[in-house]
Amino acid sequence: MRFDGRCFRGHDPKWSFTPISGDGAAITGGRFNRKGERTLYLSLDIVTAVGECTQGFSNRLMPLTICEYDVDCDPVADLRTDASRRALGIDIAELNCPWLSLMLARKPAPSWLVADRLRAEGHAGMLVPSFVPGAAADAINLVLWRWGPDLPHRVHVFDPAGRLPADQSSWPTP
Repeated sequence: MRFDGRCFRGHDPKWSFTPISGDGAAITGGRFNRKGERTLYLSLDIVTAVGECTQGFSNRLMPLTICEYDVDCDPVADLRTDASRRALGIDIAELNCPWLSLMLARKPAPSWLVADRLRAEGHAGMLVPSFVPGAAADAINLVLWRWGPDLPHRVHVFDPAGRLPADQSSWPTP
């Protein structure tokens, strides 16, 4: 399917100069990417974006820079419903696996294998439910493996006033 719409993401302000790099996911790894794999995680609404930043923990909210993105990307696998997952041969348990525990045990996460398969089939990304504890049933994320400034994988951060910093020199060194 083609996804054409707005998305949101919360960034650590220190890294807000690279809002479409995917480098943070490559450094840490994530539910749908191993360490070293650039991946752009976006949410379809602001509430889900903030929930993803806190992972549903009851910790206090650290400062965030919330960015809005204009996305026009094709093809995107739609994994939002049981029927759409079934049509692609994907089980919700594969997506909602304990990926972090598996990564720490140096085992492949089923969610990584789903991402591998979808990439190999030519998908640029996927729409998936949020697995943050307490997330609403309509909390959806867009996960991209291929994106850039041009179609068919266009992602543009909305910053008409140029408020995002150009580099890290804005931030003090800890």
